[in-house]
Amino acid sequence: MIQSMTGYGKATADFPDKKINVEIKSLNSKNLDLSVRVAPLYREKEIEIRNEISRALERGKVDFSLWIEKKDTADAATPINKGLVTSYYRQILEISETEGIPQPEDWFATLLRMPDVLSKTEAPELTAEEWGQVRATIHEAIAHLMEFRRQEGAALEIRFRRNIADISKLLAAVEPYEKERVDRVKERITEALEKTLSIDYDKNRLEQELIYYIEKLDINEEKQRLQNHLLYFISTLEGPHGQGKKLGFIAQEMGREINTLGSKSNHAEIQKIVVQMKDELEQIKEQVLNVM
Repeated sequence: MIQSMTGYGKATADFPDKKINVEIKSLNSKNLDLSVRVAPLYREKEIEIRNEISRALERGKVDFSLWIEKKDTADAATPINKGLVTSYYRQILEISETEGIPQPEDWFATLLRMPDVLSKTEAPELTAEEWGQVRATIHEAIAHLMEFRRQEGAALEIRFRRNIADISKLLAAVEPYEKERVDRVKERITEALEKTLSIDYDKNRLEQELIYYIEKLDINEEKQRLQNHLLYFISTLEGPHGQGKKLGFIAQEMGREINTLGSKSNHAEIQKIVVQMKDELEQIKEQVLNVM
């Protein structure tokens, strides 16, 4: 079963003081084009995250984001460094007394503006327990994206089968015009010889020339090859995922046969049918770019 390269997944993990958000989305690309943005706390795990995504998704233009939402709790407030406030107060008081400089009118506001009074003294460390929960959240987001890809792939398969069925019907519609086309070619040449040129001619030689001319316009091989390509496309759809490039190659071969059929048709109705085939094939080529 085919999968689309288009997908989206999101998951969250709750902690007492924060919520971790993981978001991953992908679009079509010839290879894996991965962009990763993670919160500073988890930056040491970026290589591991990249490896997990690469193993799971294989191809596509992938954007991964991991960010933190702080919760409004008492513990979330930036702590005041009490020891530093006391030290600043004593130093300012000492300088005021020894140098005769007036003391601040609003001590508290002055002290809070001093360097590092409101900064956290230690950077948080990533624990193994927390990383285990975040890693599970990443896997959950990837799983959501892969499910999205499978659903999109199923929709694409339905569309492809409809396009292939339409081309097959159009190919069958060519047959009634083939004998008519031969008769018209023979009639046109004979009429030109008898009425326009008004000359006697060797009918046996005419038959030989007609056979040669009609063989050059014969489209049976193109029809057979196109039918084989249609069947091969369907059997490839039913294979394992990762067939996107192969389906693209088959579509190119289908295009060659349809173009040759059109150039050799020499019949207005057949050429109309060829145009309809090309329209169906263009829809296939456009959508096959999204297939894994």
